[in-house]
Amino acid sequence: MRWFGFGFNAFGQICVQEEAESSSNAANEVKVISPTELSSHGDRSGCRGRICRIRASWSSRACLHLDEESCACLAGFATFISSEFRGCKDAFITESFLTLAFPDRVESWDLQKKEKTPSWTMEIKTQSESSDVNLPLVPGGYVALKPPIYHSLSPRLKAKSLALGAEHSILLTATGVVFTWGMGSHGQLGHGDLTSEEEPRAVEALWGMPMSSVASGGWHSVCISDGGDLYVWGWNERGQLGLPSRGLRKTAQQQQQNSSQQAGASCQEASTSSCEGLQEEQKHEEVFISIQAFPALLDVAPSCEIQTVSCGSRHTAAVTTVGDLYTWGWGDYGQLGHQTLASLDEPQRVEFFKTEQMRVVDVVCGTWNTFAAAVKEEVACT
Repeated sequence: MRWFGFGFNAFGQICVQEEAESSSNAANEVKVISPTELSSHGDRSGCRGRICRIRASWSSRACLHLDEESCACLAGFATFISSEFRGCKDAFITESFLTLAFPDRVESWDLQKKEKTPSWTMEIKTQSESSDVNLPLVPGGYVALKPPIYHSLSPRLKAKSLALGAEHSILLTATGVVFTWGMGSHGQLGHGDLTSEEEPRAVEALWGMPMSSVASGGWHSVCISDGGDLYVWGWNERGQLGLPSRGLRKTAQQQQQNSSQQAGASCQEASTSSCEGLQEEQKHEEVFISIQAFPALLDVAPSCEIQTVSCGSRHTAAVTTVGDLYTWGWGDYGQLGHQTLASLDEPQRVEFFKTEQMRVVDVVCGTWNTFAAAVKEEVACT
């Protein structure tokens, strides 16, 4: 399995940068628009072996090497804290804290204070507690984005996984029920309104449809059903829900302005009433969605189920069961992997992996970048 990264790279999260020869190419170093293999650029850490898992924030990424001697290594801004963490089984990284799970403990390091010891530690007393750790979930609760680090959860929820957005949380239970809480100003809670919730509340629109995984962007949420369907809700300002976005159509509208003026001149020669009717019809044909306050089914790829999904701040990436990677949303740093800086409000396949005859098996979004794991496609002999 090989990991590739694309998007925001100002701190070397994707590849270690060489010194810029001139200021003119500095912008190109910050934006990696084509999927680039991580291992081909050398890691600053001392970890060796295959990368099994990646966790990413805005300025850093943590790589987990779980074969042979397990360890976690850092790349990007947070590399000052340590070159490696031996025995680590899972990691969760934000701009403020790096949380690590070990067989006997969970610890958080304050990335702002540059201390040599963790700022928070939780002891794991039993083997069952250790197996329940799926960061940011920890025994009895979860690790937050900012202090207080630990928050408790009701045992009745029987949490399976948890995703944290900028201001909200989305939790999946062992029975496939989705709960959300936090700020709801962008519809990210999925309850059909823009109100906030202090305690976990079930997303009623998904009742009766067990979900297999959840993910959270900055202000949007997604989940995958047991049947491989993708549901989206929340903010769609840059097309991150894969629904028509007014913000992304402004440029196209400006480009069409000249042709519209020409059409207006033609209208003067025709019946005024018929032209007004045509313009009114065209206006109503355009329907834009800024906020989707309840879950909507998104058709990502024809005849393909969704296997895994991840969200950046304002973009989304999904892997199908046939190994295709689709991305959509904000793309100003190349985080969509289409070798452009364009944003998209509908899912589009990343052709790089198809061209390289590779099948994508996992995807992890950082705030402004994307990391994808792929394996070589087996070609049948004829």
